[in-house]
Amino acid sequence: MAVTIAPEDPASAVARSLLDAYFSDRAISFVGGVYKPKPADPATLRAPEGAFLVAWLEGEPVGCGALRKLSPSRFEVKHLYVAPGGRGKGTGAALLAALEARAAELGATEVVLDTNSALEVANRLYATRGYASVPPYNDNPNATTWFRKPLG
Repeated sequence: MAVTIAPEDPASAVARSLLDAYFSDRAISFVGGVYKPKPADPATLRAPEGAFLVAWLEGEPVGCGALRKLSPSRFEVKHLYVAPGGRGKGTGAALLAALEARAAELGATEVVLDTNSALEVANRLYATRGYASVPPYNDNPNATTWFRKPLG
């Protein structure tokens, strides 16, 4: 069965559960000191300022990802997470593509994101999907790598 991607309210129980799993997973795999969760304000993850998407597989939520507006033409990918039950099925790539499409619909000409080098699968996903390494664009203490991708 294929993964489906659908919008979700970032303050819903489904979203909260996925984000809790995301932050727990990040704390376990973090490299570079002590992980400090930095959840985005749910208000910034709703249109027209952003978006929150959930990946579903056989009726179960197996991943999430969000967008946050940094400027009228630049959006940031936030909290991209795939639960163990959704891994190895193209879930991360599907979420990333859906987030990019939604960012373009909201007027973005580019997307950016930050991540940690310990997240090897995520870093590989971004590199194979056209993201280029860029200098830091924020002061996220959890990030060790920053990426940018033009849309269009």
